[in-house]
Amino acid sequence: MPSAIGHVALWIYLLIAFVLLPIFVPVAVCALETSRNRRLLMVPFIVIGVGVAAWLLAAMVRGPVSVTMHPYHLAYTIKPGHGMIVITLYVVACCGTLLFSGYRHVVIFGAANLLAVVVIAKLTVDGFASVWCGWAAVTSGVIALHMRFGRPHRAIPYVLT
Repeated sequence: MPSAIGHVALWIYLLIAFVLLPIFVPVAVCALETSRNRRLLMVPFIVIGVGVAAWLLAAMVRGPVSVTMHPYHLAYTIKPGHGMIVITLYVVACCGTLLFSGYRHVVIFGAANLLAVVVIAKLTVDGFASVWCGWAAVTSGVIALHMRFGRPHRAIPYVLT
């Protein structure tokens, strides 16, 4: 029974991390925008996110899918094929949209995430998904605090010319 629960938890995690997030992040950032031009600039990132999500879901369904515990992270294993390209496109979909935002804080957040990608990749290759999602949890808390306590009048978007 515990093995079955672990397998279900693994699939839930991977579905969120590998399928939901590369679509949700660019769509959410695009939905924040008031400028039609900026939203149009973000459409390619949404398309990339959908493509990456579909590719990773197909790899998960083909299998095998596994997780191995390491001292400071979990190493998730799927065989997506063209791994470096898929990872790069995943980062482009999740972080690229942020850089095209009309909101200064969102752009700064995107730049911080790109820096985090580099640092995490340097720290661990096989634990990248695990550590990246730990980082995402921390940044989600920061976003929640900003939404709760941020001053709305300071979040005026730039005008795209």
